Amino acid sequence: MPYSFETVSAVKENPRYEEMIARRRELYAREHDLRDPFLRDYTRVLHSTAFRRLKHKTQVFFSPQSDHICTRIEHTLHVESIGDTIARSLSLNRELTRAIAISHDLGHSPFGHKGERVLSAIARQELKEDFWHEKNGLFFVEHIELLEDENRKKQNLNLTYAVRDGIVSHCGEKDQNHLMPREEAVDLELYDRPNRFSPFTYEGCVIKMADRIAYVGRDLEDAFALGILSPRQREELTEVIAPYTGDKLNNTNLINFFITDLVQNSSPEEGIAFSEGGAKLLGLLREYNTKNIYSTRRVILADKYFELVIREIFDALIAFYDGDQTGARLLEAEGMYESLPRKFYNWLSTYWSLERAPNLNNSPIYNMTRRDDYVRAVLHYISGMSDKYAIDTYHDIISF
Repeated sequence: MPYSFETVSAVKENPRYEEMIARRRELYAREHDLRDPFLRDYTRVLHSTAFRRLKHKTQVFFSPQSDHICTRIEHTLHVESIGDTIARSLSLNRELTRAIAISHDLGHSPFGHKGERVLSAIARQELKEDFWHEKNGLFFVEHIELLEDENRKKQNLNLTYAVRDGIVSHCGEKDQNHLMPREEAVDLELYDRPNRFSPFTYEGCVIKMADRIAYVGRDLEDAFALGILSPRQREELTEVIAPYTGDKLNNTNLINFFITDLVQNSSPEEGIAFSEGGAKLLGLLREYNTKNIYSTRRVILADKYFELVIREIFDALIAFYDGDQTGARLLEAEGMYESLPRKFYNWLSTYWSLERAPNLNNSPIYNMTRRDDYVRAVLHYISGMSDKYAIDTYHDIISF
């Protein structure tokens, strides 16, 4: 029987609830709104540009011709489904769980983790700081993503603290098999590296685990479908997992095993936790995927192309920087690289401190007299691109 988390879930009776629902500024109210604060967050993210672009961003395999190979948006929905099942079984807040799930990968760059590594290398070279998708996701929901309010003024998403915390705390690439939420609602700007803090809520801990469950089996499924893993390798792997899940190797059985294991071994006292066997199997599968999928020649060859695309876009845009004359230089370049300078100018003018359009009610984030701000703007712009848009932009740069 699952343990009850009702006394510690993100509900009004929780003494930390007000901290969980806190926003950076007051959100406009709607008369007779049927949604609680977390469901409002869910729908705000659902209608965001960054969420829409996830359907054209790499999960593991680039530009699959088959509609049945996982993309970043499908992975997000898998995390939501798995997280919701766990939250329902443990009597946690399902609205908060789903809001964190749908938001958790908004900061991913084009081309998956390779794109993230390239942007991080540029950030270290130019700014002496790292770029990582959890912190970038927090920045996007706090500063980049805009929605029109009831007066048709564009303003920031202004999500609750618990959702923003879940985004920056979700790092699913770390081997943690037991998670307890932290006690303090720390300033999220204190995050200077992935995985620095445990999530603030049990719901955030659930999504951190659900992220791992979602990708480990699906990556195997896609690798078999694409022929990256052979029938012989399927037989070998089946023998490895048979003591845990039986002799049927598929993603359905793996998801069921890990969800059941997590629910049966979690409690308010012990946190969100796998059993020793569940943790061991998850580790075995991650190790297997790293060796046999993520490091294969086809994946590495694609990675080289991704680095070329991202670096050329960065170099093309950084060349226009000229202090407070940068905007003018971008406009003067009309026709160069097709429409890249104009499109970047239009995007940038929404966020800089030089001028403000009357329909904007968001906070400026870039001071164009500072080169570091311009570098960050270029990195943020590239990180928001879909795979196809980044490639089309690269082709515009090299075409005559």
